[in-house]
Amino acid sequence: MTDTYRSIAFTEYGDSGVLRVLERELPEPGPGQVRVAVRAASVNPIDWKIRSGLMAEVFPTEFPAVPGGDIAGVIDAVGEGVSGFATGDEVLGSGAGGYAEYVLAKPESLIRKPEALSWELAAALPAVVNTAYRALNLLDLQKGETLLIDGAAGGVGTIAVQLAVARGLTVVGTASEGNHEYLRSLGAVPVQYGEGLSERVRDVAPQGVDASFDASGRGSLATLVELTGGPKRVITIAAPDAADHGVRFTSGSPAEQVPGSLAEGAALAAEGKLDLPIARVYPLAEAAAAQDESEAGHVRGKLVLVP
Repeated sequence: MTDTYRSIAFTEYGDSGVLRVLERELPEPGPGQVRVAVRAASVNPIDWKIRSGLMAEVFPTEFPAVPGGDIAGVIDAVGEGVSGFATGDEVLGSGAGGYAEYVLAKPESLIRKPEALSWELAAALPAVVNTAYRALNLLDLQKGETLLIDGAAGGVGTIAVQLAVARGLTVVGTASEGNHEYLRSLGAVPVQYGEGLSERVRDVAPQGVDASFDASGRGSLATLVELTGGPKRVITIAAPDAADHGVRFTSGSPAEQVPGSLAEGAALAAEGKLDLPIARVYPLAEAAAAQDESEAGHVRGKLVLVP
């Protein structure tokens, strides 16, 4: 093993051009930590939103900063006091600064990787699965209700649609025209996002909308509040102006988490009961291009980096 490793970092807010490959000294895990040799890491929209400074008030950043949080890999070192994991264990979960060859993580943020999952799919799951479970839980949805998901073809939307349909909900999902057949295959009723959304949703859901989930941050909150009849059952993971609309912004605080959600979601994916397409796999050094693709939108499923 070498004494150094590569990571992707930025030292100021800006476009993807601020991302650089940095060579760093390999860290040793401290008490209650494990070190993971990363086999794959996924790209989430929050990564470029933090990098650009768009989310600075919600997620303050200390520089140099390494983007990412979703990882899958092999534990290669264990810190003092860690139980339940050992070197050689294949895991997936969350580790700060996932755009790297090695990551330090807390054991409670990891689960064992089901053998049937590829490294790429394993890395793609954590944030989107945890977020989808959390959103459905916060909205307190009941069988037979109608849920509107804005940004339904992305990673979080893809998981949320499937979980909601499995729970007996009617799901209306916004997406570009090219993703409508995809949403139908997941069990959702697709509509085009953008101007005129209210009318299109009312056409396909004359029974009305009971709750709305903004997974895109496209500026649709006013429309979602209108369609839902108020902000109480509207949440967002992507709109920094949520408070202006009286809408709850959920960033995944410990109190919001749904215990066991990642393990359940990973098991469903391993059994072929939960689908998450991998849109594209990039080498770690091409993280800037991956973030550019994410920022451009219309990604079906997830983008993944491999060291």
